[in-house]
Amino acid sequence: MSPTVRLAPATEADVGLILWFIQQLAIYEKATPDQVPATEDLLRQNLFGPQPYAQVIIAYVSSEEGIEKPAGFALYFYNFSSWLARPGLYLEDLFVCPEFRSLGIGKRLLVQLAQVAKDRECGRFEWVVLDWNEPAIQFYLGLGAKQMKEWIINRVSGPALDALAIAD
Repeated sequence: MSPTVRLAPATEADVGLILWFIQQLAIYEKATPDQVPATEDLLRQNLFGPQPYAQVIIAYVSSEEGIEKPAGFALYFYNFSSWLARPGLYLEDLFVCPEFRSLGIGKRLLVQLAQVAKDRECGRFEWVVLDWNEPAIQFYLGLGAKQMKEWIINRVSGPALDALAIAD
């Protein structure tokens, strides 16, 4: 008998688990702990506060004994395409614990998000992948994703964001 997979929207009670998943993703992406300044308080405020900026779906796996374990998560938010005049769904983080990677959980999370995008009449469902993450790249291509190599991500953060905010 194969394990049962359940997907559920995260609640405020899941903040510690969400932070753990983020930290595990950072380790997988070869980051150091100091590169992840996220805290439970910040996640609580920005995911479940008065103005939530993102949403999370958590995947759980139940063993034959009925013991349920958290297995993965997807953190996403909405953006907007002026060309399409429609919202888009942007997947910020997708992570499945190594011991559960052969169960189709990543695909289930992406299918769930595609359904959310369709239900919300989004014109796009987008995400990025690190250029060295060949297993993920092949996985996404196999699902029909198209790589947008002509687009270069630009980012301003930390002191550069502070400086830009006061530039004249």
